[in-house]
Amino acid sequence: MESKTRPAVIGLVALWLVVFGVLPILLLLGASVLTQDPAHFVRLPLSLDAYRQLLEPAYLQVMLRSLKLALITVALCLLVGYPFAWFTARLPAGWKTTILVLLMIPFWTNSLVRTYAIRTLLGTQGLLNKALLALGVIDAPLQLIYTDLAVVLGLFYLMLPFMILPLYANLDKFDYRLVEAGRDLGAGFARIFVKIVWPLSLPGVFAGCILVFVPTMGLFYVATLLGGARQLLVGNLIQQQFLNARNWPAGSATSVVLILLMALMLAAYRLLLRRAATARGPQ
Repeated sequence: MESKTRPAVIGLVALWLVVFGVLPILLLLGASVLTQDPAHFVRLPLSLDAYRQLLEPAYLQVMLRSLKLALITVALCLLVGYPFAWFTARLPAGWKTTILVLLMIPFWTNSLVRTYAIRTLLGTQGLLNKALLALGVIDAPLQLIYTDLAVVLGLFYLMLPFMILPLYANLDKFDYRLVEAGRDLGAGFARIFVKIVWPLSLPGVFAGCILVFVPTMGLFYVATLLGGARQLLVGNLIQQQFLNARNWPAGSATSVVLILLMALMLAAYRLLLRRAATARGPQ
């Protein structure tokens, strides 16, 4: 029975990946090399104008700004997520389960709703400003909303679990006897971390960085709600090209660039895993 169902299951999975994975990417790639036609979305002849358009200063500015905010978000998530994952991995099994469940609870709420919650906290009449005013820390409400800071805080809040989970999965398998051996040999905390803990946790670090970086570039509603219309990210650019400007080639070309960026990061992650396996040697 198993021999009959296995090919069917594999076939269904392959069909699903082709229909909802490969074909949409091929359609994006095809649309990106066609000519814009507001009446029919795209038309012949073939053209690379959409990719040339991405090299214009206005588009490059959005790209670089998106890259900057994404890297800041990754750095913050790593700075907070690494020690969180490390200490969680060192806890007893019962506490681990409790903390991981608490970490997953925000996923039960739509990310758009959580973004509105951040907006409520950071607004001029939001809870944060009211608390600071009540404590006498400030004399007038701070302008937190519609700034890069608000966008980064929103992205950080949404993406932090995506950094913690792969880090925890990696650090939970870490052999703590290596740390004890380093201590017995007279190494301090900093040397143990740099020489032992950090190199062995790099696969988890890189996986977390990918899971945070790639979605951050496309979370257009965070930039819209917390940064305003002037605080554009690549995701906002794609949305506007498809829905407002009806420039499908430009929107498709921008999407293709993001897909290629993700593919490069995955290739680098695979290379890192191979080097880590080679360094460990045969078990």
